[in-house]
Amino acid sequence: MEPDFDLTADAYRRRILVTATASGEVVSDLEDDFHHFRVTLRHDGERIVGVECESFRWPWSTCPAAADSLRALAGMPLSTRFTAAGQWTDPKQNCTHQFDAACHAITHAASERDRRRYDVEVPSRDANGETRVRLWVDGAASLEWRLTWGGIVDPVAPFDDAPWKGGFMRWADATLEPDHAERAIILRRASDIGMGRGMDLDGVPVADQLPANMSGVCYTMQPAVVHFADRHVGSIRDFSAEPERFGNAD
Repeated sequence: MEPDFDLTADAYRRRILVTATASGEVVSDLEDDFHHFRVTLRHDGERIVGVECESFRWPWSTCPAAADSLRALAGMPLSTRFTAAGQWTDPKQNCTHQFDAACHAITHAASERDRRRYDVEVPSRDANGETRVRLWVDGAASLEWRLTWGGIVDPVAPFDDAPWKGGFMRWADATLEPDHAERAIILRRASDIGMGRGMDLDGVPVADQLPANMSGVCYTMQPAVVHFADRHVGSIRDFSAEPERFGNAD
């Protein structure tokens, strides 16, 4: 089964492919317009033994170095909760997308799944700030939200009570069972990241010139790093009309 993408839309796309490649090993591959990271997680069936990350595309020169921070996950008990890793080590000391890839690998190992693929479509917003975002899991439709700048509009319960800013992940973790919470977090994350589509990000030579509200949100935006984070010009890809390019766009 393949997603029924709207190939006419000017859309940001993200694909996350998680695979148990051997006994005690999971590979989580996260790719979108701006990033491509592959995390390999090794475990003994109960705890994480080690984590490695390969960087194929990244926005700032400092991003690949964030892989060292993932090593702090060693020793963590496996969990079906996507947010569990954030209780073990500080996500803000990591690359957000490397860390997300690792979290998907953790839940995959804990759930003893073989293979799973997530696809996200976030079309550009119209003049009123509206768009319709969708998530597919293994090709099957899973979530669909209509968004405005204020958040989700007329969603199916329980998302009518979801806080769009300041606590969505906590809400999802407390409200939804683990697998559904993970799906909702994927779509919520992509809805934010997708707003970078169409922006002249290559026109920002150093990350310290980004808006002040970005300060401290990830490894690159830490005060000791951000002034040395040069733009990785030419790393953006467009999957809008060609999602089949995933895995072949680096």
